[in-house]
Amino acid sequence: MFRPFIRFLMAGLFLAVAGLAQAQSGADPKPLVDGLATADFSEAERLIGEIAATGDPRVVPALEAFAEGDLYFRKSDKLVFIGTSASGGYDLADPLTGASAGNAPRAQVTKIRVNNNLRRVIRAALGGLTLLSPDRAVRLQAADAILKAPSADNLVLVEAAIAKETDAAVKARMEEARAVSLISSDRPLAEKRQAVATIKAFGGRDAISILTQAGAAADPELKADIDAAITAIEDEQALWDMAQNVWYGLSLGSVLLLAAIGLAITFGVMGIINMAHGEMVMLGAYTTFVVQDVIRSSFPGAFEWSLAIALPLAFLVTGAVGLVIERGVIRFLYGRPLETLLATWGLSLILQQAIRTIFGPTNQEVGNPSWMSGSFPLGGMTITWNRMWIVLFSLSVFFALLVLLKRTSFGLQMRAVTQNRRMASSMGIRTPWVDAFTFALGSGIAGVAGVALSQIDNVSPNLGQSYIIDSFMVVVFGGVGNLWGTLVGALSLGILNKFLEPSVGAVLGKILVLVLIILFIQKRPRGLFALKGRAVEA
Repeated sequence: MFRPFIRFLMAGLFLAVAGLAQAQSGADPKPLVDGLATADFSEAERLIGEIAATGDPRVVPALEAFAEGDLYFRKSDKLVFIGTSASGGYDLADPLTGASAGNAPRAQVTKIRVNNNLRRVIRAALGGLTLLSPDRAVRLQAADAILKAPSADNLVLVEAAIAKETDAAVKARMEEARAVSLISSDRPLAEKRQAVATIKAFGGRDAISILTQAGAAADPELKADIDAAITAIEDEQALWDMAQNVWYGLSLGSVLLLAAIGLAITFGVMGIINMAHGEMVMLGAYTTFVVQDVIRSSFPGAFEWSLAIALPLAFLVTGAVGLVIERGVIRFLYGRPLETLLATWGLSLILQQAIRTIFGPTNQEVGNPSWMSGSFPLGGMTITWNRMWIVLFSLSVFFALLVLLKRTSFGLQMRAVTQNRRMASSMGIRTPWVDAFTFALGSGIAGVAGVALSQIDNVSPNLGQSYIIDSFMVVVFGGVGNLWGTLVGALSLGILNKFLEPSVGAVLGKILVLVLIILFIQKRPRGLFALKGRAVEA
């Protein structure tokens, strides 16, 4: 949107600004604004240049009103005002201070005429004033605008702004804006080469676009520098793209880890093929929805804490459901894997239909707290906050579970039952209740995973089905019953998926991953990290 007016009449305007800057600096712009009352179009263009040259930010409302056709002069004294239509006339305001100047009948004022040519000049003048604005954000935005629309006509203005700039970040952006404008100027070759080096240091795809556009019309001597800079930036960008893919893979792997870590307990440790595990994830996500719905309606000020409230509730809700499932169904089916698979699959359908009946079949809205919204740059990558927190959260859950299994009496009992059920029972361990609470723990962790997944995926009755197959692949690939294997398997499959997707597509990529896992299991049936468990005893 800036290109038409920056490249049209910019040279004449800013040469006028530069020539008059010293004479007009600190001058009162009021007489210049009042001069617009009797000026023709040509004279108005000159006055706009002088008004902009004062550098007074108070002239911005006057110039904006002029461009909108809201500038009037009073016939009796030829003073200029910003006019707003009112009953029987106009409400007048001082063009510089905005102070009210009363009401005037229509017959006492005349609108100052403006055409498209003057509007372009006014917009260009406003752009120059924003580079000198006292507001840091406005100056930064103006420099960004020039970066997007480079032109040699900007040089005088940008260099003047750089000389006055004290903020290091804004000054660096202005230097970049100067560099992109300098390439198309008639400045000496040495300066242009320095500008190419500046843009090269700037890096990124925007720099490649700028240099490519400049290289099309550059001299042969400069074109060699531009081509070399483009090649260097592309090589660097390729490395950052690879790093970005690794990050995407890690973030996907953390999601798989959250979904699979509960399954690593129920399937890996207990040997239960739980096809309803995905529904535990889904119940955790719906718990988050209910918590946020209550907070929105009753305690809107506590929304930032909604996830902290939802986490323990989701763990308790899904843990309780898991306990009921184990006591009511699973305990009768130990040692019968096919019946367990069919029973839990039926339970998954029942849970899905129950959620559809209660909440409806459509997606539910789960909001992101402010601390999980937005993104930040890291070198040539972009990191989203929600993915960042999920990666950290999934690792926290993993290490907390590791401590529970290795450093607590419950973890000791669970490992004892896993390795030798008869011996554990003979030592006084109540193996049925260890089984029940182990299954409840796995279900509770799945519910906690649902809280996290609600921040990056649609909350619907089918949410869990999106992760159940991938979760089984992670557990089998990493090694049944081994948490470290689950971690390595999740991150490995996440990264592999993200490197395959760009070349073969998401669907074919998943198929290839599945084929590779099947081939791997042929060589290592127990996965990456084998663990002796109940299945080995048989």
